[in-house]
Amino acid sequence: MRENRIRSIWQAGGAVVNGWLAIPNGFAAETMAHQGWDALTIDMQHGVVDYQEAVNMLTAISTTQTVPMVRVPWLDPGIIMKMLDAGAYAVICPMVNNREDAEKLVAATKYPPQGSRSFGPIRALLYAGADYGKKANDTVVTFAMIETREALDNLDDILSVEGLDAVYIGPADLSLALGCTPKFDQDEKEVVEAIDYILARAKAHGVVAGIHNGTPEYALKMIEKGFQFVTVASDARLMAAGAQQVVATMRNGVAKPTASSGY
Repeated sequence: MRENRIRSIWQAGGAVVNGWLAIPNGFAAETMAHQGWDALTIDMQHGVVDYQEAVNMLTAISTTQTVPMVRVPWLDPGIIMKMLDAGAYAVICPMVNNREDAEKLVAATKYPPQGSRSFGPIRALLYAGADYGKKANDTVVTFAMIETREALDNLDDILSVEGLDAVYIGPADLSLALGCTPKFDQDEKEVVEAIDYILARAKAHGVVAGIHNGTPEYALKMIEKGFQFVTVASDARLMAAGAQQVVATMRNGVAKPTASSGY
């Protein structure tokens, strides 16, 4: 079975640098994959990606060593299993609020007897290899998003669920839950304290902690803290930022037309 480099990087004590895909296009995904990200996550929750385009994007990512991931829309076993069958090597699930949610998530990502995943890896066999069915349980990575007060209150219960590999902090929703401004790269005291708490409890349980970031500078600070999975911006944000920089340079450099008298 093809190696899951996310696990290999973690086992070596490193941090995974993850990109984010919100644009529903195979060529855009392929272009991002060729830039050297460790992993790329197709966002089916807040991106504008449907299932068929997600399959095209997974296929495009497969032209590289970048690990294909999916953030599913919700804690729905059907879509989780379908994206794994399509070849995703990791799943991020939003709004996991308690132990029952975490158990349901893990069950959907693992074949019996460890879980309840139905067998039918139609594209995963092409991506991963003929022995996928035997090794998938030990290869696929499962992330639970921690982004609500309820999840904070139940954090130790969530982290103690066997088979949960990692938690992923959604700073915007976590900020809203704590009565703060929804944004990346948080500096508000209550949110920073919650982020530090999640990281500390994850480490105590032997679970990897990940977080979404707006800038590489903030992501590097999170790695220094101990996060082993960091996402930086998204394809849409990077495209907009690059375009803005080009346009601003051109506007500042183009000579302003001088007034003419007309004679």
